[in-house]
Amino acid sequence: MTSDSLPAASAAPTSAPALSGRINRSAVLWVVLAVFAQEAVWNFYDAQVPEQLRNYFSSAGVIGLIMGLDHSWGIFTQPSVGFYSDKLARRRTGRWPIVLIGAAIATVPFALIPWATNLPALLVCVVGFAAVANAFKGVTETLVSDYVTPGNRSKAQGFIKAGVSLTIVVSSLISLLVVDRSLHLAFAIPPLLMLIMLGLSWAFLGRRHSDTLLPEEQTADEPEFTTPWAVLKDALRSPSSPTLLLMIGIFCFAGMWSALRSLMTPYGTQVLGLSRGEAGGLSLPGAVAFLLCVLPIAYLSNRLGQLRAMRYGVALFIAGLLVGFAWPSVPGTIASMILSSLGYASFAVNALVALWNLAPSQKVLGTYTALYTIASASGMALGPAILGTTIDFTSWRYMLLNAAVFACVTFAVFTRLARHAPDRATA
Repeated sequence: MTSDSLPAASAAPTSAPALSGRINRSAVLWVVLAVFAQEAVWNFYDAQVPEQLRNYFSSAGVIGLIMGLDHSWGIFTQPSVGFYSDKLARRRTGRWPIVLIGAAIATVPFALIPWATNLPALLVCVVGFAAVANAFKGVTETLVSDYVTPGNRSKAQGFIKAGVSLTIVVSSLISLLVVDRSLHLAFAIPPLLMLIMLGLSWAFLGRRHSDTLLPEEQTADEPEFTTPWAVLKDALRSPSSPTLLLMIGIFCFAGMWSALRSLMTPYGTQVLGLSRGEAGGLSLPGAVAFLLCVLPIAYLSNRLGQLRAMRYGVALFIAGLLVGFAWPSVPGTIASMILSSLGYASFAVNALVALWNLAPSQKVLGTYTALYTIASASGMALGPAILGTTIDFTSWRYMLLNAAVFACVTFAVFTRLARHAPDRATA
């Protein structure tokens, strides 16, 4: 691969102009609520299901593998579901039927997880929830592209990720206040919140979808794709494709972030001597820091460039892990989670928008969200198992150091992209 070929591959223009103008704050608010609804469930799932699995498995590698495999469903379902949502986006209903029906179905197996009294029943609940929730997860994240102009999407992502950080706060509070008292009630709260908030979001935004859809995203000269696989083939047309390199970076970072989220509660109980509820709340300070800084990071990213901002974020993520390893205590782990969360914020704000900017047509943004899901879901599928296996060979004490070593690969990928691929401004 040559450095000259990379800019050429990434120069494909988007068909819609990168207009900025004024951001549709009302639309962003309701999209934030929709994403908040689904992420509240996922954050609690990642915090508490690993501890549920420890009733049947002692190996961190096996637990990590199971927690990773549930994310792999998105690899198989997202391209088709995302492509179908692109077709629905131009109709009166928009993408909402996929989101609302999927949420209603996913609620059932999630709420039944603490009621499972044996391993087969638990796995049925876990797999059932993951299969359905992964199918509509990317569609919810794509909603912002239907209501916000291309030039404002990076800023909108800042608001969305701020909302996502609140879900970590909610998940941590449920862990701290409810889990040790009633596990059944704790698992009932997140899906109930999801149904209520998605319903509100649809009532105030989805029902007016046809009036709010941006006309500049319906240009007649955009290329047409008849299948989701045609979109994927176009995106990954060569080994030097910046889309492919960006997906590799997303794979690596999402894998380590998912591994930390999945294994932090057992780490807290095994290394720090905390109770299950207390360990589940370790992510709370990092979530608060994420919330306070994600909007400034979103606006700063417009000046730095998205790829460069992600590279700096990975460096801060690694620094945070090293702090936690060097200081194995509750204050040290909290400091580690704060720094790592800030590093992840830079990635979270920019990664999906960077992929959207590489799309050849505004009509396939749902499918390009599927590319993000494929990369992130693959990382989430393998990351916990990889990190868990290193723990089996070393010990829980070395978890943060092992994660830092793997994160260095991510830093190398984003360094390559930031130096050789032209960063496309979104402001």
